Amino acid sequence: MRIRRSSGTKRKPRRPDSWPKALAHFASLGIGIERVLTDNGACYRSRPYRPQTNGKVERFNRILLEEWAYARAYTSETERRSLYPDFLEHYNHSRPHTALEGAPPASRVTNHPD
Repeated sequence: MRIRRSSGTKRKPRRPDSWPKALAHFASLGIGIERVLTDNGACYRSRPYRPQTNGKVERFNRILLEEWAYARAYTSETERRSLYPDFLEHYNHSRPHTALEGAPPASRVTNHPD
């Protein structure tokens, strides 16, 4: 797989294994992918550690720290990592989000078979 940049140059993706894994994950949930928006340029990225310009990422990082990474004492890093998929499941399917009027993000997916 090759990615064409807006300047017309080609480059290899940074993580060639991530795209097939993502497709397989969404397919396992019955979600088909029609289009993908990518960010191939630093000019589109906001400044790090600046909530004014990077609010969504900063908020998610804060939630990760408060509700998963430091939410309790883990016996090891392996234990903490093993619980990450459970956290993501909760975050996407059960946890209320104020931006969605209390609904979880999964409730906004329109092409998921229920």
